Amino acid sequence: MKKHYKGILMALSFVTLSVILYFLHFLIFNDPHHIFIYLLGDIAFLPVDVLLVSIIFHKIIHDKDKDERLKKVNMVVSVFFSEIGVELMGFFRKEDTHLKDLQAVLLIKPQWDTRDYKNAIKQIKKMDAPLNFQGPCLSNLSRFLTSKRKLLLTLLENPILIEHETFSDLIMSLTHAEQELANRKDLNQLKEKDHAHLMTDIERAQKLLLLEWLIYMNHLRKSYPFLYSFSLRTNPFDPDAEVEIK
Repeated sequence: MKKHYKGILMALSFVTLSVILYFLHFLIFNDPHHIFIYLLGDIAFLPVDVLLVSIIFHKIIHDKDKDERLKKVNMVVSVFFSEIGVELMGFFRKEDTHLKDLQAVLLIKPQWDTRDYKNAIKQIKKMDAPLNFQGPCLSNLSRFLTSKRKLLLTLLENPILIEHETFSDLIMSLTHAEQELANRKDLNQLKEKDHAHLMTDIERAQKLLLLEWLIYMNHLRKSYPFLYSFSLRTNPFDPDAEVEIK
């Protein structure tokens, strides 16, 4: 309410100032004819002025600001995949046998374009293969996520992530999975319902991880070819991937 009051007060101040200036013009020149001509001309130009300032210029500035914010967001995403994401995907590749069925959409080729990435994202969204990780596997996953807890919390606190909803969801799901796993007394002796609950949490995190990775890789392809080349050569789903260039 206070913001609206200030805005109304400012608008009334400008209108009052305009009336005073027009009145001074009348007192000095005593020519209402030209006052009305200029007034009508200013009012006639007002829609064009609004179009230029409020729509065109505003869109240009907004788009520029959005590009700058997205660059910062993708820098954060890059840190995530360097420190956590790639290694975590390697873990899932070894432990989740169902990912072999998605080899075609995870084995990214250098010639892929935006259409290929969109198709891969659609396939991952359709992924509905239940996980069945047992005690030792869950323990390894728990230790890994716990070792990255500080970084996950730091990423979660970053206000830039508001610009990237899917990445925020990924960090939230990984943080939740880490908490669930860390608070179990014995991951080797889980009740059936509790095990199923953990699998649901991990499945959610896995799917979001794969989706975000594909989105990130497509961004690298378009914006940072040198980083894209390195990411292709370290693809955790490519058994023949070699970082050395031959």
